[in-house]
Amino acid sequence: MTSKRMLLVEDDRPLADLVAFHFERVGYSVTRTADGEEALILVEETRPDVILLDWMIEGISGIEVCRRLRRRSATSNVPIIMLTARGDESDRIRGLDTGADDYVTKPFSPRELVARVGAVLRRIRPALNAERLGYADVEMDVAAHRVRRSGIAVPLGPTEFRLLKHFLEHPGRVFSRERLLETVWAHGPDIDARTVDVHVRRLRQSLNAGGQADLIRTVRSAGYALDNNG
Repeated sequence: MTSKRMLLVEDDRPLADLVAFHFERVGYSVTRTADGEEALILVEETRPDVILLDWMIEGISGIEVCRRLRRRSATSNVPIIMLTARGDESDRIRGLDTGADDYVTKPFSPRELVARVGAVLRRIRPALNAERLGYADVEMDVAAHRVRRSGIAVPLGPTEFRLLKHFLEHPGRVFSRERLLETVWAHGPDIDARTVDVHVRRLRQSLNAGGQADLIRTVRSAGYALDNNG
């Protein structure tokens, strides 16, 4: 199974050490910080699959970090689990209303936390837990970096592979060029929306080389989607 990326935002050093140990033991790649401002920067740099976020941290509060992440298009769907010593019902509701996907009150069992995070990932982003992705007659072996269509190997460059993987994780969903740049590319000064068009065209040519139907739908003024109904 491919390693899942976690951002751990916790200013209690012994607790952070314990949490990181338990998640790294089951295959997570853990990036750590104790500061809210740095957390917002690290999210852009590491593109985590899940965020463990303490409510009371240095700099801006965890609740404000959560609020800002939910406002950004690139992080609006990243699973966020709040960690806090505040156990009042009103606090839990506030955390969930801000955009957290789950709420874990201290003290907690590290093993239970691992299970809770796994459950959130399975519910929100099931493709993260799969070595193989598929849609219609397209199959992707993520670990082996191979793609087949109707059983025939489809050679793809690294960017086209990442682009197809993103589509396979969200079939039927329309993504704008700007959103694809945020999620598939590391934004660089020489990359613009036309870059997406070029790589979508290359991906189409590779997938349709055998004369199969085009699975990538162009939505005028909106973007692209993996969709065999259009």
